Amino acid sequence: MPAPFIQSTTQDHLDIEDIKDNFVVLKSGDVAVVLQTTAVNFDLLSEIEQDAIISAFSMLLNSISFPLQIVIRSKKLDITKYVEKVQRVENKVTDPLLKKQAEAYRKFVQEVIKRNEVLDKKFYIVIPSGDTAGKELGKSPFDFITKLFGFSGKRIHVNVNQAIQRAQRELLPKIDHVTKELNRIGVRSRVMATQELVELYFDIYNPSSIHGQRIRTNVADYKTAIVEPAILEE
Repeated sequence: MPAPFIQSTTQDHLDIEDIKDNFVVLKSGDVAVVLQTTAVNFDLLSEIEQDAIISAFSMLLNSISFPLQIVIRSKKLDITKYVEKVQRVENKVTDPLLKKQAEAYRKFVQEVIKRNEVLDKKFYIVIPSGDTAGKELGKSPFDFITKLFGFSGKRIHVNVNQAIQRAQRELLPKIDHVTKELNRIGVRSRVMATQELVELYFDIYNPSSIHGQRIRTNVADYKTAIVEPAILEE
């Protein structure tokens, strides 16, 4: 007698129901928007500039009446291809002085790689909607790191389009407020697009395979199972 056919994909175990119109819709029915921000090199600022930044940031915190999450994500970069590109440029240089400078730069980069890890840092702000957003951090379905590694919340039937329509009225003023307050401290921010969100979450689960790979979002390609379940027969 053949064993029952189990249709299951990785998405069944994630907290995300769908990513659409630049919004992340969760299986709890709530919606979140993700802002990507720039950073400020605080150590290079003068003491007066540092005091101004601290004052502006404190004003930002005091002005926020809703929960949000700040995420700093560090990734180790593989710059082997960059070194190879520098090598190719060096080989094409005919001027002796320029060739020597190119060689010195290549050796400098290679030495830096040997002594230190080259990290790429990205900064995000997650703004949730819904009453559940007020829960304690770590118990909220918007916990950007822990909750994304396994859905453990209450799953309900979610009408994605209706959830987004409801969330837009709530989230748009919040986005506008956070953006303006960040501008006061010299930090630019923007809402991440659907394609960027798909690639971001894909990268979280597949950190070694994202390099150079584009995940298509048309016709819900990112929902298609990569590995089909096997059918076992006795």
